[in-house]
Amino acid sequence: MNETLTSLGKKLHLRRTGNLDSSAHPPSQWIFYLAASFYFGAVFLRTILVYRYAQELGQILGILSIWLLLAVSQPAISRRWPQYFPIYLTLQTLPVFFLLSLSDFSDFFATLLIILSMQVMLHLRPGIGTAWIALCALVMALLLSTNYGAEAIALALIFTAGNVLLGSYALATRRAQAARDQNQTLVREVQEANRQLETYLAQLEGMAAARERNRLARELHDSVTQTVFSITLTAQSAALLLERDPARVAEQLDHLNNLAQSALAEIQTLISELNPRKIVGLIPALRRYLSGSRFHEKLSVALEVKGKQSLEPAEEQGLLRIVQEALNNTMKHARAAQAQVRLHLDEPFWMEIEDQGRGFDLQQGQRSGGIGLGSMCERAAEIGWDLQIVTAPGAGTRLRVERKRKAGTIA
Repeated sequence: MNETLTSLGKKLHLRRTGNLDSSAHPPSQWIFYLAASFYFGAVFLRTILVYRYAQELGQILGILSIWLLLAVSQPAISRRWPQYFPIYLTLQTLPVFFLLSLSDFSDFFATLLIILSMQVMLHLRPGIGTAWIALCALVMALLLSTNYGAEAIALALIFTAGNVLLGSYALATRRAQAARDQNQTLVREVQEANRQLETYLAQLEGMAAARERNRLARELHDSVTQTVFSITLTAQSAALLLERDPARVAEQLDHLNNLAQSALAEIQTLISELNPRKIVGLIPALRRYLSGSRFHEKLSVALEVKGKQSLEPAEEQGLLRIVQEALNNTMKHARAAQAQVRLHLDEPFWMEIEDQGRGFDLQQGQRSGGIGLGSMCERAAEIGWDLQIVTAPGAGTRLRVERKRKAGTIA
């Protein structure tokens, strides 16, 4: 993407400095051809009227015919041979100077220089075109002075004004066409960049979906699968005790019921993650979850909230999922009777989930990845929060997530 922007910048710089391709064409070529036709037709008719009785009429008409042939063939030759135009310009300019030096009433041949002025501005750099027009003005004044005297200066200025006017128009159309071509190129490059970006986003979405599937598969294996396995073993144990020691069956059935409730809560949590609806306020969502979820009958969860500032929707969604995963782990592993969820909605923003259960070896838990620690760390990182866990065997567990401070924020 950076390389593409750099390339676009370089191209725009070349266009602004006037370093244009010599093969550029104006958007309204027909205007040039129409004007050139009128000018040449006027010169041709004027030649017949002025020199109709002169001996050099045939010679002049021959020169004009060759001049016209070169003018008509120039575009085709220039496309095949880009270096042809300077040669063409020389071959066309010298005959005009020759015709201007013939005799009285030859000033109208300078009209042909107007056609050449438009071609010069269409093919050469503006500086070179300006120098050529100035040179033509000087040569016209010198050649016409032999026949017109001081009046030659006025005639030279008149024809030079035409050269400048139509040459400027040709230059303007050339630049407009160059800008239009550049805009089309930019549009194509932007479209290609958008296509690449869409492809990249699709790849990211696919990677995110794959990562979420892997996470859910891991949690299914670590939570529901293990619980179902425990249910199977408990049911088999109850069946055996039914024959050997019926008095202990009730205890096994109670344990079986607890395992079933735990599995149900785990499945509900996973289903809610598969269908993530936007929550309307973190506090109402937490209260609804704590009152509606089927926790172990011996687990009591207290919610404590301080502060009234609001969070981003993504933050609220992420914190709710962290609470669900943390309490799910508490039910499965902590053997705790109570748990607390503390939410601090003021600077600094943080949330804690704490229980007085049996705790665990943090390093071993992080290596095994079997209690949802990696998933909770990922969720915290996605919303820009830090996650810390303080625990030890027999000392309970305290999980704390805190919003990262932005650069420049004073603690």
